[in-house]
Parts: sequence; C-alpha cells; structure tokens
Amino acid sequence: MVFTLWLGPLIVASAFVWAVATSPPYQGCDFSQGRWVIDEASFHPLYDASRDCPFIGQGFDCLRNGRPDKGYLKYRWMPSSCELPRFDGRKFLERNTGKKIMFVGDSIIPNSNYTLTSQTQELSVFSFPEYGASIMWLKNGFLVDLVYDKEKGRILKLDSISSGDQWKEVDVLIFNTYHWWTHTGQSQAWDYFQVGNVLIEDMDRMEAFKIGLSTWAKWVDSNIDPSKTRVLFQGIAASHVE
Repeated sequence: MVFTLWLGPLIVASAFVWAVATSPPYQGCDFSQGRWVIDEASFHPLYDASRDCPFIGQGFDCLRNGRPDKGYLKYRWMPSSCELPRFDGRKFLERNTGKKIMFVGDSIIPNSNYTLTSQTQELSVFSFPEYGASIMWLKNGFLVDLVYDKEKGRILKLDSISSGDQWKEVDVLIFNTYHWWTHTGQSQAWDYFQVGNVLIEDMDRMEAFKIGLSTWAKWVDSNIDPSKTRVLFQGIAASHVE
C-alpha cells in the first residue's frame, strides 16, 4: 500500500481539505511539494482563532496571548504544480457527504484538527447531521500498544496493536507519530519496550520507532481496503527535531 507522507503539520491544514476528495484539476497534484508564500489577499487569515475557535488550547492562541506581529497570518501553502483555492467549509462537507474522517496520533494531530474544524464551525466528535459527515480525533502517541503491568509498569509493545478496531469503517484516516518516541528519562512514557515475549529496558529510539511504524504499516495493509479508505501519514513538526 502507498501512503501519503507530508513533511509538516501546517501543510495538512491547507492541502488535506482538498486531498480528501480531490476533483479535477487537483487530481495528481503533489500537495507536499511547494513553498510558503505571503498572501496579502483580503481573505487571509481564513478565520480568527480567538473568536471562531473557542476550543483551541490557551498555549496555541497567539492572538489572545498578545503576539504583537500578525505577518504569520498571511502565509499560505503554494504547491509547485497547481494552485490551491481558498478553503470553503461548505464545499468540503458537500464533497465528504456521508463520510467519516479520523485523525489518529499525538499533539500534532489536534493542530491540524483544530485548523480544519475551526473552518467548519463544530466541536469534536465533529458531526454534521445535515451532511452525514463526521471528523474525529483519537489521541494515540505511539499507534502501537502502551499497556500497564502491575509488576513491570508501563510497557510499550512494539509489535502489537489492539486498538485498531477503532480505525476501521472510516473513509479517511490521517495518522502521525514521532515526538513521544524520542523522550528519555522521566519524560518517557514507558518503562520497558517489548517485542514478542522479550522485555527490553532500553534500546535505540529510532530502531524502536522503525519497529513500531512497521507494525502500524502491516496492520494497515492487513485491515484497510485502499479502494474504500484513504490513508495518509503526517510528517514531523520541525520544532520537534533538533
């Protein structure tokens, strides 16, 4: 199965809404290739986060927190091979009538979810009865299982996914994971890794990430019908990479 990989969370905010249900002339356009440009058009910003998105966390509300400059609100993503039109929430819902869209991952996912739902004016689980559509978010920082054992504590099972049934029967799945894999010491969310029946107290984080991501990919290949469900994997936030 071929997965779509995007290099940053903000690209999703612009490109995802059209990639979900593309129609000519956008089919075949690689939304991940492009650059950020300053757009002085009157319709930017697309929405006022402080006014239109009351569910955005305090730490993410730059306007309400008093950020003095507003130039960042003028940026838009411009693909190299096509032009993205202004996002229209109503058209988006019309294109996705009767569909379920699910975000699964860590804190990067809510950023994209907030951006999308702020422009469609609903709250999670974001349901739109008039269109029979819904947008969901499942917090899952590793995608593989993190379980608690009374004797051993927290165990990150690199080759096990038991929550996958929640991902089924969905039309569009947007996954991400990375940031929490890099934590060490008291900030890490596990006490042991586990592969098969073997407990591992510590291992190279990128090797663990590779095993976990391979487990996720195999699960998708075995459980998702690509003719019915579109799967996208979101990339890493630049601020999370040293």
